[in-house]
Amino acid sequence: MTPIRTALISVYHKDGLDDILSALHAQGVRFLSTGGTQSFIESLGFPCGRVEDVTGYPSILGGRVKTLHPLIFGGILARREEASDRAEMAGYNITPIDLVIVDLYPFEQTVAEGASAEEIIEKIDIGGISLIRAAAKNFKDVAIVPSKAEYPILLDLLNKQGARTIEAQRRELATRAFAVSSHYDTVINAWFKQ
Repeated sequence: MTPIRTALISVYHKDGLDDILSALHAQGVRFLSTGGTQSFIESLGFPCGRVEDVTGYPSILGGRVKTLHPLIFGGILARREEASDRAEMAGYNITPIDLVIVDLYPFEQTVAEGASAEEIIEKIDIGGISLIRAAAKNFKDVAIVPSKAEYPILLDLLNKQGARTIEAQRRELATRAFAVSSHYDTVINAWFKQ
């Protein structure tokens, strides 16, 4: 089993996250986040590292760029069994990220509510979808929770086996992640075609 030591959490909807955070914290997992998610985690009394302290950059461009940085994506995409990856992680001081929890900007809901084109464009998630794809690609080392629909799956795993996962579980989560990513892009594509 692969232990979860560091979790990167970047979610739009915070509901349903409390129990997961409690379970992860009880297992000694370190949290890393940005903005509203970080504030939410800290409001529950859990310590939470700031992505900007890792990257050395604040959230910029009105929040359009927060997590898109080699020190974050290196921590997700690094292959733990590859000596060259481990050496580069050490050389660039990259911390491994073992769990990524994402809940994307609600693009589909924003369209359904009849929002303006400008509001709809701003609900195209860039960092979140990139986190999902990166973690799913590296499922051999990283667990991905791509939407709040998967929160119960993660909570069940945490309750049964603590903050540890096996590759088959991470592969199943990755499969779900690519389904979330595919659906998200399909909905965006449909809107652009209108």
